Amino acid sequence: MLRFFCSAFALACGIVHAFSAPPTPQEDSASAPMRFEWRREGPAQACGANCRVWISAVGYITADTPRDFETFAKDPNVRGAVLVLDSDGGSVLGTLALGRAIRNLGMVTTIGKTTPLPPAGNDRRAILSAAGNCESMCAFLLLAGARRYVPPEAHVLVHQIWLGKKRKQALESNYSAEELNIVQRDIGRLVQYTIEMGGSGELLETALRVPPWEPLYRLSTDELRRMKLTTADALFEPEVAGIPPPKSTTSLTTVGQPAAGRD
Repeated sequence: MLRFFCSAFALACGIVHAFSAPPTPQEDSASAPMRFEWRREGPAQACGANCRVWISAVGYITADTPRDFETFAKDPNVRGAVLVLDSDGGSVLGTLALGRAIRNLGMVTTIGKTTPLPPAGNDRRAILSAAGNCESMCAFLLLAGARRYVPPEAHVLVHQIWLGKKRKQALESNYSAEELNIVQRDIGRLVQYTIEMGGSGELLETALRVPPWEPLYRLSTDELRRMKLTTADALFEPEVAGIPPPKSTTSLTTVGQPAAGRD
């Protein structure tokens, strides 16, 4: 395994790589800074006493996201809860810090689209569908779950990490020695993180083969299994479905945006 990771690292160093940049904010909430919200399944009359509860994590990951999650996670119900991801990716270092916090809380990670229903008083209901996207660094955030489930309808897409300010002109840009040093340092950190999370070197190798000027590569069902991005056959098992409802519905939005490509 160690030899495999070293090979992946050597492959990465042979080509110019760097940070994955947050996408330009658009109408889609998945392209805004990541926010965390408790959601309960609805409509109430449809699920009755068996309404599921999860945490929606929508948006790109910034350098501030781990700090915001730490504040959100002061709620004791977060431990062991289901975290539903819908994200374009974002900061490498932000993802690594957030992923370790998620693993420390023994959370379950999955991919999905959370659609809020009209509020009824303080009751914040939503519909959870499997049609969510987990792109770029989000794939490594998915890996942080103590248990992980990727529904067949979900999309997990990967590519190389790159200097944010040069991502759109990757072929035309020049790169300094300092930029290459940053790249190699953070690929090494990503290797270490993947090992910690029990992931497969195949995930890194596959991502590092896809340059930013090519379409993101969608992982197949077989690849998700081999790369250990999905480890469960179902999401809401009895012990997860029995999580008590949250006492608070406070949502957190990351403050500001980091400089492109740098933490």
